[in-house]
Amino acid sequence: MSRVIEVNELTKRYGGKTAVKDLSFTVRPGHVTGFLGPNGAGKSTTLRLLLGLDAPTGGSVTIGGRPFRDRPRGLRHVGALLDAGDVHGGRRAVAHLYGLARGNRIPRARVDEVLRDVGLADAARRRIGGFSLGMRQRLGIATALLGDPPVLLFDEPLNGLDPEGVLWVRGLFRRLAAEGRTVFVSSHLMSEMENTADQLVVIGRGELIAAESLSDFAARGARLSVAVRTPDGVRLGDVLTAEGAAVEADGDTLTVTGLPAPRIAELALRHRILLNELTTRTSSLEEAFMELTADSVEYPAGESR
Repeated sequence: MSRVIEVNELTKRYGGKTAVKDLSFTVRPGHVTGFLGPNGAGKSTTLRLLLGLDAPTGGSVTIGGRPFRDRPRGLRHVGALLDAGDVHGGRRAVAHLYGLARGNRIPRARVDEVLRDVGLADAARRRIGGFSLGMRQRLGIATALLGDPPVLLFDEPLNGLDPEGVLWVRGLFRRLAAEGRTVFVSSHLMSEMENTADQLVVIGRGELIAAESLSDFAARGARLSVAVRTPDGVRLGDVLTAEGAAVEADGDTLTVTGLPAPRIAELALRHRILLNELTTRTSSLEEAFMELTADSVEYPAGESR
């Protein structure tokens, strides 16, 4: 229970704008849970409410059964990276972490340990103002790890990281979850969530769209299609269309929706049409996300304002 995030009918309004509306979901340990939504969906607001940086207008949010702001020495309970740029640029990396460690009664040796873990040991005494965005992200991750907490929250942690850094973060999140921690990651990079997350919480316009496994979400949004390669595409297309299928042609390959592969093979055999390939395709996480959040995009591309 100490590692469970519970959001219950959470609402946050800023003046006349509702950023989060009656939002409820649970994040459990042992998984990497991705937090997805279009721009303006309310993800950052939700994370700020989780950490007590903003007060809810209604509802509640707890971590381990208590509001986070009620916990002394918070870094021992929850580690978070919300904004890698929100650090005093004139301070040295090691001094920044020493100050946080002292305030949370964390041994100084832990500072050196997390700097090594994130690959910043050689830059520990450099001023943060001279760090690249990727280095600031690593420092933010070090800050989140500092108290060795059971719950970790990350908002767009991959921004500015090179490919090696992305692979490192992917492995880090999986390792932390395998240790039984709760790992909650907000990201707009669908490919990374597809490679990293086990569970998803998806919101749009501040409301819940889905809270389920990644595979269930992708399947719910998927429109199965079948790729058919044939030298007689026109005739096969006519046959399949007559059976109620939707057919798109690209050279000698047809993309067919509305009929399963066995039925397509049966019809091709009946009409003596040669098939060179018959492959069932499912949609990616990105395709499912775009389909299921289409009505929640605040400013669709090409929309005049």
